[in-house]
Parts: sequence; structure tokens; C-alpha cells
Amino acid sequence: MYRSFGNLKRFSVLFHFVIWFLATATLLRLALLAWQYDDVSWNAIAVLRTLFTGIFYDLGTVVFISVAGILYYVLLPNRWVGSLVDKILIWFFTALTIFVLVFAFFAELTFWDEFRTRFNFIAVDYLIYTHEVVSNIQESYPLPLLIGGVLLVTVVVLYVFYRRRAFAEAFSNPLSLRSRGLFLAVTLVVSALYVALVSNADAEWSPNRYNSEISKSGIYSFFAAFRNNQMKYSEFYTTIDNEKAFAIVRQKLGRANSRYSREGFSVHRTITDGLPSEEKKNVVFVLVESLSASFLKEFGNQQNITPFLDSLAQKSVFFENMYATGTRTVRGMEAVTLCIPPTPGQSIVKRPDNHNLYTVSNVFRKRQYQCNFFYGGDGYFDNMNSYFGGNGFNIYDRGRGSVLSDDINTTRRNVDDNEVTFENAWGICDEDIFNKMIKVADAHYQNHEPFFNFVMTTSNHRPFTYPDGKVSIPPGMSREGAVQYTDFALREMFKKAQGKPWFKNTVFVVVADHCASSAGKDEIDVANYHIPAFIVNMPVANRKIDKLCSQIDLWPTLFGLFHWNYESDFFGADVLDPAFEPRALLGTYRKLVLMKGREVMILSDQKKQSFYQWNKADNSLKSKPIQPDFFEETIAWYQTADYLFTNKLLQ
Repeated sequence: MYRSFGNLKRFSVLFHFVIWFLATATLLRLALLAWQYDDVSWNAIAVLRTLFTGIFYDLGTVVFISVAGILYYVLLPNRWVGSLVDKILIWFFTALTIFVLVFAFFAELTFWDEFRTRFNFIAVDYLIYTHEVVSNIQESYPLPLLIGGVLLVTVVVLYVFYRRRAFAEAFSNPLSLRSRGLFLAVTLVVSALYVALVSNADAEWSPNRYNSEISKSGIYSFFAAFRNNQMKYSEFYTTIDNEKAFAIVRQKLGRANSRYSREGFSVHRTITDGLPSEEKKNVVFVLVESLSASFLKEFGNQQNITPFLDSLAQKSVFFENMYATGTRTVRGMEAVTLCIPPTPGQSIVKRPDNHNLYTVSNVFRKRQYQCNFFYGGDGYFDNMNSYFGGNGFNIYDRGRGSVLSDDINTTRRNVDDNEVTFENAWGICDEDIFNKMIKVADAHYQNHEPFFNFVMTTSNHRPFTYPDGKVSIPPGMSREGAVQYTDFALREMFKKAQGKPWFKNTVFVVVADHCASSAGKDEIDVANYHIPAFIVNMPVANRKIDKLCSQIDLWPTLFGLFHWNYESDFFGADVLDPAFEPRALLGTYRKLVLMKGREVMILSDQKKQSFYQWNKADNSLKSKPIQPDFFEETIAWYQTADYLFTNKLLQ
């Protein structure tokens, strides 16, 4: 085909590479369509648009990948064409590029298996934390077999190029000046058009999320996420006047027992309680990795993998209708420490200028509590140590030598090797981190210091490995096994804590950071934000709270049970207050959601929005006309949260 454009045989290898890439990317797209056979739209027009939209993005991807090679071909003088150096460079970089891309195609399949999406900001994050990711891959997949397979495919592709005389033609055909200029110009124009006019969001054309995701190119999506992992609300989303936005939120947060202490663009208020005395109890807070509500028998699961948590639901203040704010651990951490809706882009835990914020630790530290953060891995991952250390917590983790920044006034201690019985890519097992927490609690009790211990678990995470012989499902087999082990570890923690002198004066809070999966065919898979939450050992009657609520409401509810007077910049509210208005705030890094009852408003970047009725029975969303008041309230929650953080008004 390329012969008709003149003497372009010098580009023979490049043309073969482009055809191979487009064909392979299309085969991958077809494989993903087959994978999600029951979920994608098989309407003929939808399928064709999925495929042709994908080819369009694949073409842009391969152009960007090829720019460096094109520059080499165009700029190399003709007298060096076919020289030993030319042959070595073309063979080596062609082989290397194909190897990397074949690996990327395999990686897309594993990424899809985990997240049901093409590469996105999660993949960008994982690129930064290479130790955890590489270790996770080594423990989850047969890496020698995988690398061997990638090498084999690379060799086969190169052999096909060789047999088709792609290399021979490239090494024996110099380029005319006209051909160089024309080819370079076309490349630069096409690249510029993609950069200037094409957004990765343009691939999201279908109401069926799977069709839209499969339309994308994974590599193109990766670099789009790399560029846009922080998004200022006012630039990407529909806005209203700040005065109106804050007026709406202040009205929603106003209570008889609270008084706003600042005017205008603020939610800062003083919350008082009518009782003369406060409960000053120790608090152990456990944020459980990927604990979907759907794992519990309490919510219909018949696998009996959470017997302890199911029993705990009967003897605690149990939240039956709580929803996570996001799909990542750092979102859960943001929600339960700042009690704030999910701002677009990266979680605040990972952003700059996130030290000295007003978090729940401020409420505890004002009462002279020792605040500690426990993590079984290296807290450098996801910026956890910096965030927690910069907001008043002492750090206990399995650090590999990374240090806290100089501006953090806190203590960091490693979990020692002699305190570890089992460790995988993500850290020590849940039993070990709970044992460390109990040891620290013992020390605080001996020193007559009240404590707030925040524990982040790791065992319910791929590769799903944990100590042998603890539960019926063998380690490394499935997430269900990891959930069963986490349930076991929690039971053991409570059993050991009950024997401690500080137990009677300690409240335990257990809540998920997010669900195990959050992807579905609709814009937002509402059911996959439903999480369990427990407040245990409170001197109040056990109860089940069926009000719709959010992670951000957990601490205001507990502080209400404690009858505490405190300062608040929190967007969460006491669920047990008669004035509480049921609602949940949730989203992805680009979708921002307000749910009230079964109505769901979704704000999207590019200043788009949509309104749905959620059918809980089949977890589907049915489009409906936008209600102006609901729309403005949704904007208000997210616009004000973003405004306060970006303008450093939460410090």
C-alpha cells in the first residue's frame, strides 16, 4: 500500500509496526468485548462505534509512539542508511518497542481483571510505587512464564517482519528530501491535531460504560490520566456563585446544636452538646481494605466468609446503609479523616499542601489523646506517611528507609522483624498489625495516656496471601479467602483486646475503605459503593441504622455519641440527629455524585451532568429530567469542598 505514495520503503519497518499495533489493539478490544459479553451493548451500531472509536484512538497512540522513530528515519543522512549502526539501532529499538507493547497488552488484561477499566489514574499511581507493584506482580502471576510469553510473541512478530522483507527494504532504500519533509509534516500535523482537539473523555460516548471503556486505547488513557490526575473544580465542572454554593451547604449542615463562627466562604462551626459530661474513651479505628457490604451474610452473602463481622452487626451500632466516597484506599482515608466529599482528581491524601489540615486528629489532640497511624506496609506508598504525619499522627509502618519530610513534627517507628509472622507485597498480615497496635495501646495505658489508634489493613488485597492454616480457604486462591482471613484477624484482635485493662474504656470502629470492585456498565455502579460500618463497645443500646449516609458522617456520629463539644470544618453530620437528611456523596476521580433516596445526580468533567433513578433490585440507572434544586445542591457540596481545600481554608 505504501508504495503508491512514492519511494517510502525506508519506512517499511515502521509501516509493518503500525499495522501490527492496530491489529493487536483491535484483537484486544474484541477480547474485552467477549469478556464482558453479558454487560456490553451488542447493538450493531454500538459495536461498530466501539470498534471504530477504538481504532481512532489506537491510531493516535501509534503515531505518538512512532514519533521518535520517524525523527530518526527523517534526520539520518542517506550515506548511513544500511550501515551497521543503522541496522543495530533499528533492530534493537523495534524489538524493544514491540516487547514493551506486548507486555502492556498483557498488563491491560490483568488491569481489566482487577478494575474493569482501561489504564487510568490507578495505573499512573502504580507506576510511582514500583516496589509494591513489582512484588505484587511476582506474587500474583507466574512472572517467568509471562516474560517468556512476551519474549516469544516479540520474536514471532520480528520474524514476520523479517520474512516480509521489512528490514531488508528499510536498509536498502534511501529517502529523498521531498519524502522526508512530507512524512515529517504529516506526522507533526496529526500529532498536533490529537493533542489540540482530542480528549480521552471523547471516547465516553455510550451510556454503557463498558462500551465506552473498550473504545479507549489503554496507553492513550494512561497518558491522559498522567496529565489530568488533579482537576480544579471550577475549570472542569458546572459551577454556581460561590455565595449561593456556601449558603446551600451551610443550610444543609446547620443544626440546633451548632453555631457558625465564620461568615461567608466557610463551614467552620462550633458544635455543642447538652449533656454536662463527655465520654473520654480510647478509640481503635480499623479501616479495612476492600470490604464490600456484599461479602457479609447480613447483606445476603451465602458463602459464610464473615462470621465474626456478621455477629458484630448484632452487637454494635451498625450502619446498614453507608456508602464509600470513592474507589481507592486514599479516598477512604480522606473521607474518614477530613469528613469531606471527594474532590475531583487525586485524593487530598496525595496532593501537595495537605499538612496541618483540620482533621479528626485535631478533635482528639485537643483532649490530649495520642494519635497513631498503623500500616502493615511502607507508608511511603500513596503518600500515607506524609499525610498522616503532617496531620498529627505518629507513624508505625514497615518502612524500607524512606523518611518523613522535615516539616512534619511527629514520630515514626518501624514494625520490627521480630513482630512479623507473615508478609507479602503489600505488607504484614492483619494479625501482625493488630498485635502491634495492641502493644502500643498497652504502653499508652501504662503511661495514663488516652489513645486514638488508626489501623489500615492490607490482607484483603491481591495476591490474597496470608498465613496458612488460619481459615478454610487456602491463601492465594481468591479474594473470598482474604476476606475470610481478615474476618478471622478481626476476631482475634477483639479476643486479645478483651483481656486488656483498657478494653472496657475503648470504643472500636470498623469500616471499609471502599468496595472490592466499583466498575459496572453504568456511569456509577451504585451498589459497589455500599460498605459496612460498626461502632463497638459503646455504652448505648445496640442498634441498626438504616438511614442512607456516607463515610464522612461516621466521626460526627461518634462524636455525638461521646457528647463532645468541638470545632468542625467537617461536611459530615451526626446520623442520629433527628435533623439529619439522608444522602450519600460518592464518585470516581472524574465523576461526582449526590444520592438521595433512589435519585442520583452525577457531575462530570467537561461541565456535563446527568440525573438518574437507581433501581436497587438490578443496580441499574434510568435517566430522568434534571431537578434544578437537586442539581444545585450537588454542585454546592463539591464546589465548596474544592474551594476550601484549594484556597487553603481547611488548615
